[in-house]
Amino acid sequence: MRVGYSGDQVRAAEGLLMRTLPHGTLMQRAAAGLAATCAELLGRVYGARVVLLVGSGDNGGDALFAGARLARRGARVSAVLAGSRAHEEGLAAFRAAGGRTADPTELDQADLVVDGLVGIGATGPLREPYASLAAMTGDALVVAVDVPSGVDAATGRVDGTAVKADVTVTMGTPKAGLFIDPAAAYTGTLVLVDIGLAPYLPEPEVTVLADADVRELLPRPGAESDKYRRGVVGIAAGSDAYTGAAVLAVGGALRAGAGMVRYAGTAAPVAQVRAAWPEAVITELSQPSIEDVGRVQAWMLGPGLGTGAFARDLVAAVLAGDAPVVVDADALTVVAQDPGLLRREAPVVITPHAGELSRLVGVPRQDIEAARLDHVRQAATELGVTVLLKGSTTLVAREGAPTRVNPTGTSWLAAAGTGDVLSGVTGALLAQGLDCYDAASCAAYLHGRAGTLAADGAPLVSAEVATAIPGAIRSLSR
Repeated sequence: MRVGYSGDQVRAAEGLLMRTLPHGTLMQRAAAGLAATCAELLGRVYGARVVLLVGSGDNGGDALFAGARLARRGARVSAVLAGSRAHEEGLAAFRAAGGRTADPTELDQADLVVDGLVGIGATGPLREPYASLAAMTGDALVVAVDVPSGVDAATGRVDGTAVKADVTVTMGTPKAGLFIDPAAAYTGTLVLVDIGLAPYLPEPEVTVLADADVRELLPRPGAESDKYRRGVVGIAAGSDAYTGAAVLAVGGALRAGAGMVRYAGTAAPVAQVRAAWPEAVITELSQPSIEDVGRVQAWMLGPGLGTGAFARDLVAAVLAGDAPVVVDADALTVVAQDPGLLRREAPVVITPHAGELSRLVGVPRQDIEAARLDHVRQAATELGVTVLLKGSTTLVAREGAPTRVNPTGTSWLAAAGTGDVLSGVTGALLAQGLDCYDAASCAAYLHGRAGTLAADGAPLVSAEVATAIPGAIRSLSR
């Protein structure tokens, strides 16, 4: 598991650590790690042309001390001093090692550019001349110090111009925003330099699960398992207009290991589910009632259901029960119109994309996409549910817990119906006994992995994602 912290958390930990160390020790540790990464990227250091972009803060100091180390190894290192001042000790060490100051025109000849313009405390758009310098890095390799300049390290926001790094060398611990789009697209490869912060860090802001974490969380049938102990999930999805949504959701639940899927729907989707999945136990609904469906451990509700009177009554009937519920797609539209439906004792997972979350919380979609971390947390608190926010970075938030960032997936998953599969997987894991936070996190992870396996670098269709779920589970042990 990887973790990410806010700038405030990091600065507080650095303050505690610095009390135990001689002056300048932390910066020297950071500079050593930065210089080592730059040297590895260059391959041949002697004669390489390195340009430092140096701001007024400690990131500029890190860059200058690292530049001094590279200069002593024979690199031709120059520094563009962008701030009103520069770190005095770092600049003195840089000049003593043979480094020189330069103007931005040297960026065109650089083999490697080190971005030390601004650090983790910066928010909002870059000011001049920083913004212009960020846009001038050209074709050289770019290494960012701690965070790419222009990226909000706490939230992942990018307002305006930002440095697009090939590698970000982050000091002490990763910063939360670096895992989250749009910032993740500017971060490149993330390299961690250990400067001794770990004992002083609190609970992280975000966590990123790995194979071992998901493997540990996933339920496994034992010798005494039967179909009921393995989890019975009820699925209410599909309509005359969207029969495929029901087929995909049921397929996702079955492939994710549910012991039984009880499907409830009207005649048209019932016929399609019966043909595609003879394993499903089917109840054909003529009225929006679930009394005849049978006992379930969890419900999955919404894909393709529609938003008419029948759908609204069915959503209300499911949410009036006492089983955990996954609410997706059309059911999210229904609850956006009647938020009181989410006020229930039993747990709820909602699985919106940014547009659906916009309708639920009354925030413009573009604002949510620009600051995913902020808005998914606020929604979890405001609505009292676990939120799985789908998108280029999928986030899972629960009040009082670190937000989980899903690292798996492929852009080929941006296709109709893939979310229906995800909801089915989430419902199956919820029925198998995982809580909402773990069920949503593991479902996102498996869904992303399945998408990668199914696509294999080419377009996919949603049914292939469901088919690949068992392979995604098997891959966790490789």
